[in-house]
Amino acid sequence: MRDIVFTRQSGWIPQVISEDGELKLMLGAGADANHEPRTFTFPIGEAHLAVIQEDLARHLLLWSAVLPLCDAAGTRGRLDEDAAVALLDPILLSAPADVDAFFRSIPCDRGRLVAHGADLGLLKRGQVCAAMRAATDTPDGQRAQEYHADRRRAERGTVLGPLDAAVLRYTGQYLHGSTVPKRLPDAVDPALLPRVIAVIATAEQACAGMRISRDPRRGKRATDKRDWDRMAAVVDAAVRRAHPALADDAVRTVSFLMCSEASDRSRNAPMEDDEETSADRAGLGGSTRRRPLSFTDDKGVEKKWLPDGPRSATAEFWEFVGERSAGDNEVFTIEDEEKGEGVQLHFYADSLARITTVREGRGGADPEYRVEYTLVDGIGGYRNLVSVFVRGGCAALERHGSWMSDVDEFERARRRRDAR
Repeated sequence: MRDIVFTRQSGWIPQVISEDGELKLMLGAGADANHEPRTFTFPIGEAHLAVIQEDLARHLLLWSAVLPLCDAAGTRGRLDEDAAVALLDPILLSAPADVDAFFRSIPCDRGRLVAHGADLGLLKRGQVCAAMRAATDTPDGQRAQEYHADRRRAERGTVLGPLDAAVLRYTGQYLHGSTVPKRLPDAVDPALLPRVIAVIATAEQACAGMRISRDPRRGKRATDKRDWDRMAAVVDAAVRRAHPALADDAVRTVSFLMCSEASDRSRNAPMEDDEETSADRAGLGGSTRRRPLSFTDDKGVEKKWLPDGPRSATAEFWEFVGERSAGDNEVFTIEDEEKGEGVQLHFYADSLARITTVREGRGGADPEYRVEYTLVDGIGGYRNLVSVFVRGGCAALERHGSWMSDVDEFERARRRRDAR
């Protein structure tokens, strides 16, 4: 039979229970193989119970020292009760100086102490008893997360200044650098906010007019990594030049913010906007196509585009690619059947082939085609070539690539490109 003898306001702080007449400390920690919380118990004495009831700081110190033993038990192992019992007297019944010395010799969960109000300066100096004088029952999880984030930075030699920390708080990346950045002015000390806004303004001015296009080769909402890297480099250089004292973490979070926002704008824009930009890059005007086109992928799926449709041919084609492209589906074709020509995009090889009909098949004979290959520089290169073909056909592609009809010559050129 199990009865609760003593518990505190926070449900996670270990409780004292009576089990078959024996006093035990009971705590939840870790999880089992099914991700259910594990519960551990070990015996304590009446003297230990008296201290736990009267001294919150000692209670929390004991908890922080037992947690590493629970971690060591893993998902199925037993708690080392002897090791747990050996913690009781040194932590609960010893003089403060002896407790401090004891903690310098054992592992403990410092984050737990920080969450319950530990003084960080005293804790760092090893004065754990003094650090816990202002301890509280109610934990502050945010404070513990910030403590762990600072320790991770310290381990890689990074120390943040007040402005660095404020910039990271503004983007919501103080705790986790992989978090999608946001703009959170309320998270910043009002005294530092104008300086943070100045840093952000520098970044915005640096990348004004730049954009990150979508990359349908990797899915409907994927964006171009090259555009991202280009924008990040521009923002990084500008911010470092204007604010040389900023730490790398702060500079990176600003670049991440600018690139993330640009990517979101691209993902949420109609495909036609993306298409028109590609046409502008290629030096072409509006669409003049009057014949239908056929789109196919490497799986034999076909989609027709008609001139009187609501969307442009290029927008429809890249939508088709975004929906169909996959690791085993990387060849896409655009064909103008009436004119007897087309282009084939090879995403796996960063190349494109233009195909023209030299002679129609008559009397049962197969048609004769001319196939020419060119290397393509990323998704931007593909977009330009597709736009040029849609507007002007294979002839218009002549000045937009180094075309090779010899397959061996093309393969040598591709290997040289890949080797670089």
